[in-house]
Amino acid sequence: MDQLFNSSEKRLARTLLLLAHYGARGDPQKVLPKVSQEMLAEMIGTTRPRVNFFMNKFRKLASFNTTNGEIHVNNSLLRVVLHE
Repeated sequence: MDQLFNSSEKRLARTLLLLAHYGARGDPQKVLPKVSQEMLAEMIGTTRPRVNFFMNKFRKLASFNTTNGEIHVNNSLLRVVLHE
């Protein structure tokens, strides 16, 4: 159902937020566990080039940044999920 009603961009944003434990009790993690673009693509049902495209877009929007291969998620990524 998720693939029918949500874009791959929104599914990726939500997956990144879930990996950072946004919405769970306590404070969200700002640094995600190491995960490859291939693995993210499998999780959301799209291709690695599409994940790469959206990751670059999110980076330009300052929704996250990377340091030493780690993904640091910012609260602004919530706008992608909540925007209709």
